[in-house]
Amino acid sequence: MNLLTDELRALIGTELAPFEFEVTRNDIKKYAVATGQRQRRYLEGDEAPLLFLFSAMMPVIPLSELLPDGRQPDSSLIPELPLKRIMAGGSDYQIYRRAYAGDVLVCTQKLTDLYEKQGGSGPLIFMVFENRFETSVGEPVVTEYLTRIAR
Repeated sequence: MNLLTDELRALIGTELAPFEFEVTRNDIKKYAVATGQRQRRYLEGDEAPLLFLFSAMMPVIPLSELLPDGRQPDSSLIPELPLKRIMAGGSDYQIYRRAYAGDVLVCTQKLTDLYEKQGGSGPLIFMVFENRFETSVGEPVVTEYLTRIAR
């Protein structure tokens, strides 16, 4: 197989610049309504549902910058790979505490692993990313380990 070159393996550990954002009551409310939440703590904007945090990683861009299929361009952490079709591979979460209205959070994103496997229809490349959310004083909130698969 050996689709992963030394140059690609050298990208393991690459991080994007951290970014900070405030969790606002109004944003929680809008997210709760848009995603059909039913719990009062979300609908009133007191507490953010888990996946609210991951919407913060998606920049708001003009429609003209969307891809032809309507998606946002992939993260710059995804390297140029010999396999071009990128699929979701799942997420694992470590939850340290809930996110509340008024929290100021810092998000860091990092490529933590690249590896190959042989699939039923050919080779696969797995990319593992760590998305870490902490308070502005360094208290952990949530860490996501996100896997993407190229085939």
